Amino acid sequence: MLARKSIIPDEYVLARIAAENLRKPRVHDRPNKARFIKKNGACNVAHKNIREQGRFLQDVFTTLVDLKWRHTLVIFTMSFLCSWLLFAMMWWLVAFAHGDLDMIGRNTGILEPCVTSVRSFTSAFLFSIEVQVTIGFGGRMMTEECPFAITVLIVQNIVGLIINAVMLGCIFMKTAQSHRRAETLIFSRHAVVAVRNGRLCFMFRVGDLRKSMIISASVRIQAVRKTTTPEGEVIPTHQVDIPVENPIESNNIFLVAPLIICHVIDKRSPLYEISASDLINQDLEIIVILEGVVETTGITTQARTSYITEEIRWGHRFVPIVTEEEGIYSVDYSKFGNTVKVAAPRCSARELDEKPSILIQTLQKSELSHQNSLRKRNSMRRNNSMRRNNSMRRNNSSLLVPKVQFITPEGSQNTDTS
Repeated sequence: MLARKSIIPDEYVLARIAAENLRKPRVHDRPNKARFIKKNGACNVAHKNIREQGRFLQDVFTTLVDLKWRHTLVIFTMSFLCSWLLFAMMWWLVAFAHGDLDMIGRNTGILEPCVTSVRSFTSAFLFSIEVQVTIGFGGRMMTEECPFAITVLIVQNIVGLIINAVMLGCIFMKTAQSHRRAETLIFSRHAVVAVRNGRLCFMFRVGDLRKSMIISASVRIQAVRKTTTPEGEVIPTHQVDIPVENPIESNNIFLVAPLIICHVIDKRSPLYEISASDLINQDLEIIVILEGVVETTGITTQARTSYITEEIRWGHRFVPIVTEEEGIYSVDYSKFGNTVKVAAPRCSARELDEKPSILIQTLQKSELSHQNSLRKRNSMRRNNSMRRNNSMRRNNSSLLVPKVQFITPEGSQNTDTS
């Protein structure tokens, strides 16, 4: 059977399909760029093929502190349960070896038990818990009959104290870790490149949400990029220190309010030969490290973040967020990461040093554009005001009462405006 020919012409069908394909947005999945430090400060590094696993057991305390909470709680619970069960078995063996489980001897009163009221493994387990956690209900107690039982009692007390010290110290260190304080140290999501004091600068904003200060806070910046040496060696994570502009001789900052950290792009900077058009194609990551001492606990804390090239805005500046209101300084954190466009040369800092006239021309163009925008605004305001005045005049003229003329019999005219 032959297929029936379509009533709609083929030309129309092809045109419709092409139009539908044009309407659909073409989204190309871009592979996620690998970064050394994530935005939350975690290191984006996976350790694989570690053969010497026993090195972690040589530092048990640090290994326990680094574990996740669920693993730490399981180990905390199992350490006490296993110790109770182990010594319960020892107490039961002591009672079994001494014959305390023989009910006939116990009834005749000939045999004095090592531990009173220990008649089964369950009672031995309860006695083990009482000894290790020093509960002491009074139903079971030691006697002078068995010297070996006294030795077991001493050993269990020592082991229990060691377990308490290690596990409670581990729990305390996990709750008081320094990165918990770093959760309230925030960085701007984007960094900016703009002109400050006649120099091209790389800037970002940092702030502290808590009222308790970070003492001796310092900021370090490092650039991580893939480089190749003249010998042909490829270094995937080559780290270069970036100097931070600070009017104080030391690198300490007074972080009582959000600050804009500035790095002047000079000959020592890895951004010296990078222009605005070259920035997006660079395999570069700027790592920011904020260190300081917590005022309340005295523990050193560290907060980290990083900026890849897609997160650096060229020709932008951070908006001010600190204002003075009724004798106090108010900080508006809703504008913490907001930026505005400003005039900045699109060339690299090296070209700017070689041709200082580029900066002057850029500033002149921005001044002219600013004046033109002001003129447009003023002209628009004048036009709007003239339109308002004209509309008000028309409304007033429509409200005026027209003159009425009356003709008298004598032929004279009287005008009445009432």
